[in-house]
Amino acid sequence: MRLQAGLRGRARRGDRGDASIQMAIVFPFVLLATLAVVQASMWFYARQIALTAAREGLSAARSYQATPANGAAQAREVLGRTAGDSLLSPSVSTAGSNAQRVRIQVSGTAQSMIPGVPGLRITQSASGAVERWTVPGE
Repeated sequence: MRLQAGLRGRARRGDRGDASIQMAIVFPFVLLATLAVVQASMWFYARQIALTAAREGLSAARSYQATPANGAAQAREVLGRTAGDSLLSPSVSTAGSNAQRVRIQVSGTAQSMIPGVPGLRITQSASGAVERWTVPGE
């Protein structure tokens, strides 16, 4: 009986500091996982900003008697209102547009949460037919 009590007491003293060591090992992984979730959220948000600007630009460019330049201007205006620091170095392109179809492409870089690591490049585009008058039967 006395021997068991002595072993139990020694086992308790030997476990001192185990929780601190476990936290020192586990905490960096928890912090890394949290940072990864935040970084993924920032990438997704920047992607949505670029897609929204491209869609708004497409809507403006598809209008009757509008040009792809009108769509690009609208996309830039939307980026000016919404991008802030979330979408860095945004650019708008109308490459691939012709008389029947218009294409607006918005590119930029998502902000990085990790110091020294550049943000992810984002490119979103929207395309659609240009509205025009037609004559039935022709």
